[in-house]
Amino acid sequence: MTQRLEVETALRAAAPHALVGTLQNLLTTVYRATAVRLFLTDYGGTVLRACEPSGHGGESLPVSDSPEGRALGSQEPREQQVPRGDAVDHHLPVTVRGDRIGVLTVRLPRDRSTPEVLDELRYVADVLGREILVAERDTDVYQRARRTSRLTLAAEMQWQLLPARAYTENRFALGAQLEPAYAVHGDNFDWTSDADELTLSVTNGMGEGIEASLLTNLAVNALRNARRAGVGLADQAALADQAVYDHYRGAAYLSTLLLRIHLATGRMEAVDAGSPQMWRMRGKAIERLDLDAQMPLGMFEESHYAPQQFTVAPGDRLIFVSDGVYETLSPPGERYAERALARAIHATSLLPAAMVPHALLRDVAEYRDAESLDDALVLCLDWFGDGHC
Repeated sequence: MTQRLEVETALRAAAPHALVGTLQNLLTTVYRATAVRLFLTDYGGTVLRACEPSGHGGESLPVSDSPEGRALGSQEPREQQVPRGDAVDHHLPVTVRGDRIGVLTVRLPRDRSTPEVLDELRYVADVLGREILVAERDTDVYQRARRTSRLTLAAEMQWQLLPARAYTENRFALGAQLEPAYAVHGDNFDWTSDADELTLSVTNGMGEGIEASLLTNLAVNALRNARRAGVGLADQAALADQAVYDHYRGAAYLSTLLLRIHLATGRMEAVDAGSPQMWRMRGKAIERLDLDAQMPLGMFEESHYAPQQFTVAPGDRLIFVSDGVYETLSPPGERYAERALARAIHATSLLPAAMVPHALLRDVAEYRDAESLDDALVLCLDWFGDGHC
């Protein structure tokens, strides 16, 4: 416990840009580590990028085919014997409330690789994850290190607007992903939860590049402003609709699906203001939930919105997709939503919510067998309801 406190205190006192170097020095001194490396998940979620003490990105490892990637996917520590030596690499997931930030790799002598030390290192990885999130307010080091290439300006704006890519608590788990990760412009997801409710939105903005990103930024911030004022879901949509219309006068608008779930009961309100689709897997049954189509945000002045009522049951999985997913065409010309989407939802049924969006988007890319310029968004919500994940 004294060693944990020493590490935690030092990380909290470290300069925001110096967490990796501070941790290397600490683990060398406290646990006799001979190597310490932090790998951060890239924006596409397919690569782990080494974050060096210098603040620059280093080596890249595939998430799908590396010991570090397997630790990230399983969310369990992995051991790897170091060739030609009596040492062990411990790969520890760095995760905060379900958001898979990366992997901490610590090389220890074999005699130091005990269950007690491993338990302490898992705690260190948890503390590191939280400190990285705090540090990102004051330094670009970690965002810069996780990039495999330069983001477009529109993508930079979109990623800064997003919440985490995953979130887990007792009653539900969320995961979401945007593609193309380094050049996305109009699609967006947002969520927030409190003691009583989970509110989320899936947005598909019209246009391309910076103009699409500006439109989405206006709408998402208008929705947040209304939500934080404590108004109901229909009024959130109406106020955001008015904000977009006042600025663009109907020349630009965006499609948004808004939901609010009462955590104690699973009662859900939904406002379908456009094109994002909602699918449900209940047991082995997969179906699209048809909603009452209402006006996209900003299309007309003073649009009125009415929420629909549903109930989610424990074990339900809800999948939300933008038109860049369900409208994707195969080489013969069949829409992805006709048959392939339901097959993919079934094929990913055993994956946790955080991993489902990546798997579905990989399937979409293989389905079209060609590069697409359209944004694609997948959000997965697993509802536990009874407080047990």
